[in-house]
Amino acid sequence: MIVDLMKTATAKSGANIPFLKHLPMLQGLLPLTSSQLGPDIIAGITLAALGIPEVMGYTKIIGTPIVTGLYTLFLPVLAFAVLGSSRHLVVSADSATAAMVAASLVALSFTANTPRYIELTSLIALVTAGILMLARILRLGFLADFLSRTVLVGFLTGVGVQVAGGELQDMLGMEKQGHGFLGQLFHTFSHLGDTHLPSLFIALAALAIIIGCEFLAPRFPGGLLAVIGMTALSGFFHWGMRGIHVVGDVPSGLPHIGLPHMTVRDVVMVAPISFSCFIVILAQSAATSRAYALRYRETFNQNEDLVGLSLANALAGCSGTFVVNGSPTKTAMVDTAGGRSQWSHVTTAVVVVIVLLFLTRPLSFLPNAVLAAIVFLIGVKLIDYRGLAAIRRAALGEYILALITAATVVFFGVEQGILLAVILSLLMHVRHSYRPHVGVLVHDDADHWRIEEPIPGTLTEPGMVMFWFGAGLFYANAPFFAEQVRKLIERPPSPIRWLVIDARAVTELDYSGGRTVAELHQDLSKAGIVLAIIVVQAQQKENLERTGMLDLLGADRIFESRYDCIQAYRSEMSKSA
Repeated sequence: MIVDLMKTATAKSGANIPFLKHLPMLQGLLPLTSSQLGPDIIAGITLAALGIPEVMGYTKIIGTPIVTGLYTLFLPVLAFAVLGSSRHLVVSADSATAAMVAASLVALSFTANTPRYIELTSLIALVTAGILMLARILRLGFLADFLSRTVLVGFLTGVGVQVAGGELQDMLGMEKQGHGFLGQLFHTFSHLGDTHLPSLFIALAALAIIIGCEFLAPRFPGGLLAVIGMTALSGFFHWGMRGIHVVGDVPSGLPHIGLPHMTVRDVVMVAPISFSCFIVILAQSAATSRAYALRYRETFNQNEDLVGLSLANALAGCSGTFVVNGSPTKTAMVDTAGGRSQWSHVTTAVVVVIVLLFLTRPLSFLPNAVLAAIVFLIGVKLIDYRGLAAIRRAALGEYILALITAATVVFFGVEQGILLAVILSLLMHVRHSYRPHVGVLVHDDADHWRIEEPIPGTLTEPGMVMFWFGAGLFYANAPFFAEQVRKLIERPPSPIRWLVIDARAVTELDYSGGRTVAELHQDLSKAGIVLAIIVVQAQQKENLERTGMLDLLGADRIFESRYDCIQAYRSEMSKSA
């Protein structure tokens, strides 16, 4: 059917397929234009050239056979291409989720690259798929907005430090020793005399090739050149027989489809790991999709993307590989190469199938030090020093939060880091509502308004204070609200007759907030001060009526604009004069 649609689309230059345009599937593939199909195919081949070495490197992070990395660029990519709404997002192996899974399973005393370990990585992908689908049913795509950019930068920076540091031993040709990041780092630097020089030179040569290509020819696949070159040299000179660790046999053929062995106990055991992966997948995929949708003025639906991400992880779990995620780096690769739709990713999957069927034999000669060098660079690139510097210039407090998140990932683990990232993001959101912007509104003769600091004596009109509160009024910030208002009326330099609350930003009013306003009205009445409120939305009036404020204040003290309020005040003052 897809082939027929392609023929129909390409029969006319720039022809679209409008009758499928709004279906909940194929949104990343359609509409298709013949003029864009060529660049999409070229971009897909480029992604395969750059992405294959990268996903092979991710298997070193997660601790599974190298072929499982190739599997992530096959069925999961096709699943999201068909069911995702984003035309740009590449869903495949990702360093952050790979590091999370590895750290969590090692903490549970499982040994990497064992059959049991590999089964559990697939089970984690399946459970993650279930959580993603549940999130879609409950329409929880909005949760991605609650992971702040600040803590996400800190989280990914911590993952980068952990990933890069974890590859030093392989780059130096040492056996993996030491428990945890600090233990491995201490063992590495205390045993530098055990460095296997041929492995180190191979790793440095791979780094030189990749970095050299990035500077001299940014679009050239330096990682692929390093893999092909070092594999050819290894096979020709038989490096595997000379004490240099190589990948070894890589099974050929397409992945076997089937469920991993599991029990209810296994599912319960991996559920926390899967939930952590879900949080990262939700935040990272949504952020990447949104960025490219804004760039090209396209639409995407976070909830529909959850379906594609769910099926991608389900197929990953059923094809013997590990959890997949929306990848910012691979998405950028496709975009830079000119790809503008999921046809690029379909092309990548076809190239990977060719590699799986015909080219796995040469991969057995690939030195481990080359993969370690590739992963080391991946980790270094995750360290977002530019982002941290920008946060530091803009907000020192948020910069400290980012560093705390990064340090938690490095010293305590990735799962603990993502948990802290979620908590800190929510606390930052609550803090903004807990201590919102407040001030006193003043204006000039031309009716230009500004908000000034809430200092006693700052008046909107002679005898009137118009107080601005910049958030919903609820139980947590109600005491702060009352405190700020009372500061304005306690020992003022001149008498105050009206205190007006500009509540146009107060979109919510709970019971505690309503009682605080009622108590404030009672205290102001005793002091001979009128309390009035400016509201705009009908919902605000409903909140006032629901909490009894409408009856308490009176309809003549509720205004829809500042102008109406000031006119009423002036009229009343003129009558009393």
